Amino acid sequence: MFEQTFKNIDDVLWKEAGCATELDYTEQTSWILFLKYLDDLERANEQKAELEGKTYQPIIDAKHRWSVWAAPKKKDGSFDHDKAKTGDDLIAYVDDKLFPYLKGFRSRAEGANTIEYKIGEIFSEIENKFRSGYSLRDALELVDQLSFRSQQEKHELSHLYEAKLRNMGNAGRNGGEYYTPRPLIRAMIQVVKPAIGERIYDGACGSAGFLCEALEYLTHERGKLSTKDLKTLQEKTFFGKEKKSLAYVIGIMNMILHGIEAPNIIHTNTLAENIGDIQNKDRFDVVLANPPFGGKERPEVQQNFPIKTGETAFLFLQHFIKSLKAGGRAAIVIKNTFLSNTDNASVALRKELLENCNLYTVLDMPSGTFLGAGVKTVVLFFEKGAPTRKLWFYKLDPGRNLGKTNPLNDEDLKDFVALQAKLKDSENSWTVDVKAIDKATYDLAVKNPNKVDDAELRDPKDIIAEMVALDVESAEILKDIGRML
Repeated sequence: MFEQTFKNIDDVLWKEAGCATELDYTEQTSWILFLKYLDDLERANEQKAELEGKTYQPIIDAKHRWSVWAAPKKKDGSFDHDKAKTGDDLIAYVDDKLFPYLKGFRSRAEGANTIEYKIGEIFSEIENKFRSGYSLRDALELVDQLSFRSQQEKHELSHLYEAKLRNMGNAGRNGGEYYTPRPLIRAMIQVVKPAIGERIYDGACGSAGFLCEALEYLTHERGKLSTKDLKTLQEKTFFGKEKKSLAYVIGIMNMILHGIEAPNIIHTNTLAENIGDIQNKDRFDVVLANPPFGGKERPEVQQNFPIKTGETAFLFLQHFIKSLKAGGRAAIVIKNTFLSNTDNASVALRKELLENCNLYTVLDMPSGTFLGAGVKTVVLFFEKGAPTRKLWFYKLDPGRNLGKTNPLNDEDLKDFVALQAKLKDSENSWTVDVKAIDKATYDLAVKNPNKVDDAELRDPKDIIAEMVALDVESAEILKDIGRML
C-alpha cells in the first residue's frame, strides 16, 4: 500500500542537492517519518483521553504540530496550499525554528527513557540536509500520505523501512556497518531463544536490527500476548547503545516502526565506560550483537578493559561478557581471524571464553555474507558462568557465491538451526573436546575434519593487519621495559 510512496520519496531525495548517498536518503526520510509518527501518536492519545473524559497535554506545541507547518488541511480534509510554507520560507522555518525547538526537549525531558528525551536527542544529532524548500515540500506531502494509526500500517512501514536499510547496507561505503543480514540475525535468535521477561541487549546496536528481530520472535513465538507481556516488551525488554548519530536516529525509528513507542536506546560510546563499574543490576539475560571490527581505540579507552587492545571488536567482546548475568546467553558476530590470531589480546580473550564461559557453538559464515565489507566472520554462541567442555562447529556452505544479487536467505541457515538444536555432527559440523585444544595458543581455527581440503588461505590484508598489531604491541612492551630501566 505504501511502497509507491516510499519510491516517490526516494525520487525527491535523488534530485535534492543536499542528499548525495543512500545514508543521506535514509537519514532525511527518518526525521520526517519520525515527526509524522509523533503527530499520529498525539492524535491517538488525544482521542483516547477524550473517550476517557480526561485532558491530554500534547508533547509538541500547537504552532509546531505537523498539521500546522507540514500538512495544513482545509475543513474538507484537502491540502491547504495557501497555508503551507514552501521554498525558502520552509527551509528557514525548519532550520531556524523547528529544529532548535525540538533539540530543546533533551534538557526539558524528565528522563532519558521518555519520548520527549528521544525527540531532543534525535534532533540534536542530525541536520536538515534539504536545500530546496520545494523538494522538502514534496517530501512532506508524500510522508503525510503514510499512517501509523494501526498495527497493520506500522507493520507494512517497518518492512519498507527495512528494505531501505538493506539498500543502504548494499550501497557500500559506510552503509554496511549499520546493517546485519536479517536471516543471520533470525538464526542467531532461534539458537539463543530469548523469552519474555528477559532483558535483551546490544551495545553496538546500529539500526537496531537485533532488537527488532528479537521483538518479532517474541511476538510470534508466544502468539496472543497479555497486557502485562505487552507492557514488559514495551518498557523492560530491549536495551541498546549506539555511538554514531545517524545509526542512533535510524535505530530509534526502526524500533518505533516495529511497535516500541519509546525505545531504550542510549546515544553513547559504549567503550568509554569502564567495565569494572558494571554492577549486577546493569546486567542482561541475552546479548545479541555485531560489534564494529577493524577500528582502533585510543589508549585511554583501552584502560577501561583488563585485556588491552586497540581492536574495537575485542573490547566489545569483553564488554558483552561483563554485561551478561550469570547463566546469560550471547550470540556475537566477529571476524573469523579472532579464532586463530596469535597476538596477546586474541589468545587472552579465547582463554577467557573457554574458561569462564561455555562457548558451545561457532558458526563459520561464508565470504559475501556482509555485502561490501569484504571480510569473513564467525558467530560465537556462549553462556556465562561455566567453562567450555565441548565446542560444536558448523561451517555454512550455501552452495553458491553470496552477493548483492544472491544474498543470504533463511533457507541457507535452516540446516544449521536444526543441527545446532541437537549439536549433531554432519558433513558440515563437528565437535571439538576442549582437552584437545592447545593451552598455549587456544587456537580455535575452523578446520572441518570431514573435508580434506577445508583449510583456507588467509587474506593477505588480515596477515598484514596482524603483523602491524604485533609490531605495535611489541613497541609498547619495549617502551614499558624502557621506563622500568
